Amino acid sequence: MRGMNWGMTNFVAAGLMAAGLSLSVPAHAADDTIKVGVLHSLSGTMAISETTLKDTMLFLIDEQNKKGGLLGKKLEAVVVDPASDWPLFAEKARQLIAVDKVAAVFGCWTSVSRKSVLPVFEELNSLLFYPVQYEGEESQRNVFYTGAAPNQQAIPAVDYLMENEGVERWVLAGTDYVYPQTTNKILQAYLESKGVAKEDILVNYTPFGHSDWQTIVTDIKNFGSAGKKTAVVSTINGDANVPFYKELANQGIKAEDIPVVAFSVGEEELAGLDTGPLVGHLTAWNYFQSIDTPENAEFIAKWKEYTKNPNRVTNDPMEAHVIGFNMWVKAVEKAGTTDPDAVIDAIIGVSVPNLTGGYSTMMPNHHITKPVFIGEIQADGQMETVWQTSGLVVGDEWSDYLPDSKDLIADWRAPMSCGNFNVVTGKCGGKGTN
Repeated sequence: MRGMNWGMTNFVAAGLMAAGLSLSVPAHAADDTIKVGVLHSLSGTMAISETTLKDTMLFLIDEQNKKGGLLGKKLEAVVVDPASDWPLFAEKARQLIAVDKVAAVFGCWTSVSRKSVLPVFEELNSLLFYPVQYEGEESQRNVFYTGAAPNQQAIPAVDYLMENEGVERWVLAGTDYVYPQTTNKILQAYLESKGVAKEDILVNYTPFGHSDWQTIVTDIKNFGSAGKKTAVVSTINGDANVPFYKELANQGIKAEDIPVVAFSVGEEELAGLDTGPLVGHLTAWNYFQSIDTPENAEFIAKWKEYTKNPNRVTNDPMEAHVIGFNMWVKAVEKAGTTDPDAVIDAIIGVSVPNLTGGYSTMMPNHHITKPVFIGEIQADGQMETVWQTSGLVVGDEWSDYLPDSKDLIADWRAPMSCGNFNVVTGKCGGKGTN
């Protein structure tokens, strides 16, 4: 690369990126670098959320290279654009692993994109670090889940609304795909276990990119007029959130009347939006930019310096990539190699600092320990923490509230090495996914 004209190099790289292709180094340089795959949508409905995660990975790789790289080699990002196209995620993952020969991949947002790539990572025995909250009901040997499981986000959010807001009626509103469907299945079972009647739970799904919310918001308003305190638990993903909150405001639904707690709306989605309709509504995450710790302050300062933009925000999935990347680095150093099998063995028990104060640890089920925060959306697009757990919560891969899951655990240490071990029958259910 250094032998090429600098401008031409960047022109070629830009052309390849625009086409959704990756830029690889010449063969002679391959031995001097360790390639890291970045698999995030840079176009389509999920670009509003995922583009910043690509930038986060470039930042983390740059920071690691300033420290001398890894195993005496420089890290090199290989970026592709799966374009919010779920089958394309699998194709791009195969390209990163088989063609570009990356040592690990950091990527995906939606669960449908993760489900799309799982067979590829299993077949080619590579590593995926997945940074977003998800529905659980999965533990795969080749995947490390650094976002929240339901017991680290959805269930604490419901508990908060029950105990602090007196909520008795529930609207479970989500985008029509696996994450909202499974999360709401768990939440419905959880609510019923707490004595909530079925008629006090309204479930609604809409397509990706949904824009006409008038009828649905009217239904929510009517559902909330029965004399019982009502809340919306939102698993609406991507850019559909913008018209959803706007329609809530249009119909006069205020946060104090029917609060919305969102699991997929963070600082990045709020940046640049008219936050007026959202003020007072809630989010549940494991990190907020507003959390006051020295680690967070340092990270935010470096991030703004790297992006050369004082207005760039940070958010929860970014922190998950910070944790996952640093865990991977530490496991590679511990194993002395980027070999996937060696890293899988080495990473269990690895602890790294999180940005909220304390350390997160990779558990034997390939999920991490995280604190939980409930935040109230402010006019500036930041969150004011209104509740938090007293300590870290271990991610629960299999829900205690679903009959098919309650007896399952995952433990990828030898000799068990199983993602769905049934503690009643004493048997592993298969390859370790659901």
